[in-house]
Amino acid sequence: MSNFKTIETKTLSIAFEQYGPDNGVAVILLHGFPYSPRAYDEIAPPLAAKGYRVIVPYLRGYGPTRFNSPETLRSGQQAALAQDLLELMDALGFEQATLCGYDWGGRAACIVAALFPERVRGLVTGDGYNLQDIPNSIQPLDPQSEHRYWYQYYFHTPRGVEGLTQNRRALCELLWQLWSPTWARNAERYPLSASAFDNPDFVDVVIHSYRHRFMYAPGDPALEWMEQALEKQPAIGVPTISLCGADDGVGPAPAEDEDAHHFTGFYERRVLSGVGHNIPEEAPGVTLKALLDLLQR
Repeated sequence: MSNFKTIETKTLSIAFEQYGPDNGVAVILLHGFPYSPRAYDEIAPPLAAKGYRVIVPYLRGYGPTRFNSPETLRSGQQAALAQDLLELMDALGFEQATLCGYDWGGRAACIVAALFPERVRGLVTGDGYNLQDIPNSIQPLDPQSEHRYWYQYYFHTPRGVEGLTQNRRALCELLWQLWSPTWARNAERYPLSASAFDNPDFVDVVIHSYRHRFMYAPGDPALEWMEQALEKQPAIGVPTISLCGADDGVGPAPAEDEDAHHFTGFYERRVLSGVGHNIPEEAPGVTLKALLDLLQR
């Protein structure tokens, strides 16, 4: 069973679910957009049963997590997600943790692993190297990839803001279906996460995230130092396992590993047949095994 808790950081009151003993080795499991901690329902309890202290937070803009001040920019930029993770670890007293994340959560985990490797014991990342190369975001991708990114371009427009505001549950359910096209449990599992998108800051954070990554919205000035560090595309040296969905509707795993050169320590890529974008929820056993493989090294 999990314990629902909140903890104050400089910017947020972060809601999270905790599993396992307070003195266990720390593991933090991070969801993406548009998902929730429910992605780890079949992963957190087995880790706790082995004695690990498992933390599953709601990211900024999701569920009961709230900003401390109405004046704070509702930023969804990559540096903000990483800073939230660092501040959560500090508030919990974690000098080091094993991190697992995909999509937005994978980005936060990869950034902390790259810039603060002493804080990360191991990393399970969905789809490899998740740091955005924002200065080069203006360069177009191949037409098929551009087509799969339609939702990002939609969010760049006022119509997209209103569409997400009015239709957030239906729109996010559509993304689940498109991104995990071969998963039979979309209809069953989606309702368990949908309420997390009713957060009053959800739309603002999402819109800012997809505009900032293409340089269509300014970032938080307090995080500019981190964004500048990320422009150098720093390598990740902590022990890492990358899980890639072969059926990912956002970005299917290519045959050749295009991210391997970003990793300088132990690194292994595992391509998951029949799995889409929602990796831990679609493939909990494989995700759990990757975590244990790192924790028991």
